[in-house]
Amino acid sequence: MPDSPKSLWPDTRLLDLFGLTHPIIQAPMAGVSSTDMAIAAANAGCMGALGCAMTPPSDLAKQLAQVARSTNGPVNFNFFVHQEPDIAGFDNTEIRKALQPAYTAADLGEVPAPTAGASAFSDDILDILLARPPKTVSFHFGLPKPHVITALKDRQVKLIGCATCVAEAKALEAGGMDAIVAQGAEAGGHRGTFLGEPHLNDMGTMALVPLIADAVRVPVIAAGGIFDGRGIAAAFMLGAAGVQIGTAFMRATEATTHPLHKQALATSHDAQTRLTRLFSGRPARSLRNRLTDEWAHAENITAPFPAQRSLIAPLAKAALQAGSTDFHNLWSGQAGSRAAEQSTAEIIEHLVTSALTRLAR
Repeated sequence: MPDSPKSLWPDTRLLDLFGLTHPIIQAPMAGVSSTDMAIAAANAGCMGALGCAMTPPSDLAKQLAQVARSTNGPVNFNFFVHQEPDIAGFDNTEIRKALQPAYTAADLGEVPAPTAGASAFSDDILDILLARPPKTVSFHFGLPKPHVITALKDRQVKLIGCATCVAEAKALEAGGMDAIVAQGAEAGGHRGTFLGEPHLNDMGTMALVPLIADAVRVPVIAAGGIFDGRGIAAAFMLGAAGVQIGTAFMRATEATTHPLHKQALATSHDAQTRLTRLFSGRPARSLRNRLTDEWAHAENITAPFPAQRSLIAPLAKAALQAGSTDFHNLWSGQAGSRAAEQSTAEIIEHLVTSALTRLAR
């Protein structure tokens, strides 16, 4: 990998803010981005990241300790700050009726009532972070409570928020975020929308990044559909100070992606993803499968996020045990077919080399 002094990058704000060599963030992906992956990315001069929304508190403490032992580079710990669902007030009759044929076919009995699912960021999590502060913490689905921001900043933790429109970016900046991910609709996994109706904020990366870059003063991180040096170079031309890349790492040797998910990515094509609420109750981009195609009529009757996941999880588990991805959330960005089976370090080397080659032209 070539040396990359600051002069080779068009914008050095992200490098200065986070102590990076390369302005690339390996995206936080729950169930995919392992501690080994995050450490490898940090040791390669980028920002590693861990998706911690589903991580038990005891495991989070272990991850913080392992990262502190293994790298001096920045690793981002990502959390959901969603509104807790009103399960008691939700009429689950329609969604349970819609899913019953799948439960019956899988010999799973009756569809259960949905349960709340993953909890949002809490003071218990904050206490764990403050006991061993990471270099960076990021939030999805909005802003945490003000006392959380104050406590983390008092410990010199840098904060990142995710925006899918200009109004969200302005709210994140006003709320104290040090940098903002501009998440285009091409991105895999959950849309980070937190203002207005999620389906109204489906702007692509090409349009979104310059709008947000013009609206805020903090560094903007482009995300969504960026897969190689061409996308990285383009992000700088749009006004971004760096990029966040997720799907490109989903087949990495350090990734904890399910083998059948990796196989689905390897055989996917460019028209195979869609945004769906069916897996979790919020819009998220996945490869198409039996659930997204045959139950598309149930998109508007899902249980609230993240309770919907409790209805799909038994189907997904049964299908995976049978060697099928019919009901598994196959998170993928629109360029998922390009994911390569390489080490994290090799993926980063290719990204950096190809980006610098493009930028030098």
